[in-house]
Amino acid sequence: MSKIIRVTTIPKSLGGLLKGQLKFMSQYYEVIGISGKGEGRLERVSQEEGVQVIPIEMTRKITPIQDLKAVYELYKVFRKEKPEIVHSHTPKAGTLAMLAAKLARVPHRLHTIAGLPLLEATGAKRTLLDVVEKITYGCATMIYPNSFGLKDIILQNKYTTQKKLKVIANGSSNGIDTSFFDPALYTKEDNLKLREELQISTTDKVIIYVGRLVKDKGINELVNAFKKISFEDDTVKLLLVGIYEKDLDPLLPEIESEIENNPNIIFVGWQNDVRPYFAISDILGFPSYREGFPNVVMQAASMGLASIVTDINGCNEIITKDDNGIIIPAKDTEALFESIQKLTKDNMFRLKLAGNARESITKRYECKHVWEELLKEYQSLTN
Repeated sequence: MSKIIRVTTIPKSLGGLLKGQLKFMSQYYEVIGISGKGEGRLERVSQEEGVQVIPIEMTRKITPIQDLKAVYELYKVFRKEKPEIVHSHTPKAGTLAMLAAKLARVPHRLHTIAGLPLLEATGAKRTLLDVVEKITYGCATMIYPNSFGLKDIILQNKYTTQKKLKVIANGSSNGIDTSFFDPALYTKEDNLKLREELQISTTDKVIIYVGRLVKDKGINELVNAFKKISFEDDTVKLLLVGIYEKDLDPLLPEIESEIENNPNIIFVGWQNDVRPYFAISDILGFPSYREGFPNVVMQAASMGLASIVTDINGCNEIITKDDNGIIIPAKDTEALFESIQKLTKDNMFRLKLAGNARESITKRYECKHVWEELLKEYQSLTN
């Protein structure tokens, strides 16, 4: 049986962003997962996916000495295991794994692009990140952008050539399990109980955001837009599900203060299961500056929510304007305010978008379809 090694920087990506995919592929290949230990999370990935795992620590920042050490560790594993394919995800893992795999002469070196953080960088940092990106693509034999918009951006920036690029299926790194993200799993009683716990009344409209609470996700704009809504209508709530990353991409101090002090903003922190929170919500607010192919937008739509997203790659592929959501310019607080206002006041319009949302996902992004298309890609290489 041919061997495939999948590499991510942290185990949350290996077991979360690729949930179920490694188990599916292990029916056809010997699969090994590599990432940092993550306080025992890597072992959980091994148990849940039924695959061997190897811990190699990688940082998410620019750390030359640790990075060189990680490349050497990856190289040793690749030389020992002799995989036919090394397939990496996440920026740092991609650079280190592709470089190590090329040095180890792995025949098929694949990297999935799920967003380009460097697009928000400027000056010397942007120049450095551009060089690193080109090194990653140069070492890889194939690059898989997880959206068509991302493919266009890669070509515009001349990171690689057209022949090295391919979008699997309709986009997305893993698709979505629509039987798991299904609003029918939650009863009115379940939803009422959670609303009561969070002190949300049955008549309140709930805007939900799920993800990292950082500047690049548009949280500054979201909170500022919601602050204006709060002045006019205290029956609208903002539900924030996620964690801060104050060392990597902090919010403005006044935004953190607003989150803490506005009684209509409910912050519940990190949640292992976000579905109950989607189930009590009416609208997804997702004003991100950049994405690859955001799982949150697919999850929310699969749970039957109308969405407000920015006009960026991935988001503008999952959401179709005035069909299953609203698309606004990035970094535009006023457009965000107006969209929230429209969806909270115009019930018929909101319910129309919500009514189309789930089918828009089941038709295009079911996870098994994405896995099967990736399997075909692997088989075309290994055969």
